[in-house]
Amino acid sequence: MPWKYFHGRMDQSEPQAMLELPDCPPWRQFLPKEEVDKAEDEKYQQDILRLAAEDARSKERGQSFRVQLDKNGASDLVDAVNAAIHLRRPLLVTGSPGSGKTSLAYAIAHELQLGPVLTWPITARSNLLDAEYRYDAIARLQDAQLDKTRKGNQSREEGDLGDYIQLGPVGTAFLPSLRPRVLLIDEIDKSDLNLPNDLLNLFEEGEFDIPELVRRKRRREQTENADSTIIVRTADRDLEASVTNGRVKCCEFPIVIMTSNGERDFPPAFYRRCLRVQMPDITDVSLLPIVRSHFVTADQNGWTKTEENLTKLIGQFLDKGKKSDRATDQLLNAIYLMTRQEQPSEEEIKRLQGLLFRRLSEGDR
Repeated sequence: MPWKYFHGRMDQSEPQAMLELPDCPPWRQFLPKEEVDKAEDEKYQQDILRLAAEDARSKERGQSFRVQLDKNGASDLVDAVNAAIHLRRPLLVTGSPGSGKTSLAYAIAHELQLGPVLTWPITARSNLLDAEYRYDAIARLQDAQLDKTRKGNQSREEGDLGDYIQLGPVGTAFLPSLRPRVLLIDEIDKSDLNLPNDLLNLFEEGEFDIPELVRRKRRREQTENADSTIIVRTADRDLEASVTNGRVKCCEFPIVIMTSNGERDFPPAFYRRCLRVQMPDITDVSLLPIVRSHFVTADQNGWTKTEENLTKLIGQFLDKGKKSDRATDQLLNAIYLMTRQEQPSEEEIKRLQGLLFRRLSEGDR
């Protein structure tokens, strides 16, 4: 059986669902498959595939992604993604802004039919706890007080605790499932200095606790021995999941794509738990299939079907082949304006290129 699951649609084939996973290393085994409710998991898979089908924008991002091949027809990026799938390790993807790092996660989810991408955009204020779950204690207190008023000093039942807990993108990604989810941790180099270290235990153990549910289980152990299962909301729209004994533990480690613009280094312990790959720099050869994939149905005037038009514009975009700190979507914006029925004149196009093709490192002056 071929070792590659993800191909980046190099062969233009239709997406194939990853129904069977490769065996994982013994040191990366988490919740046994026998402990996953197969009927519940099947319903979960159907629900997330339905959500993915309804998300036209994410689907387009996945479909339009193209992998850049080297002269031997190979791709370090494709190899890195497949190694991460086999080894159950996060993938740290570094590259300049606009090089396609974020789109890679959407391409993986689309090609392997793994449902919507769970996205965690990082800022300096991001913390792991909020990405795992959120507990709305204030709303629960307000509802309990309202119930006392209505029912006469009878507090709200403990069984409703799950109404006030919602799993974040990280928490949802680590739910026990027979197929992995794709988790995008976007621009992790913008995080607080402690965040990479906070991720180490989660990446190693594949689980985390929800203290509010753990305390509930301990109280109930005094009167009953049955496992305590609570239904909570997830990061997927209108979907819920059950959490047993206050612990979320993955069965299959999620496909974690962490993007970085290379603005900082990370601790060696963090690097040890990741696979690392660099996005290739954009070239005229790599840009052509990207443009084709975006404008295959959107070109009203047939402009992008003319190779000469594209080659000339891409050359101007790349400063005649020199390395440039520009994002691919700047080129796509220019082509979009040129493919409308109400397209600008040649003189206006020249002025617009000065506006649209500005280097990312340039200031306002």
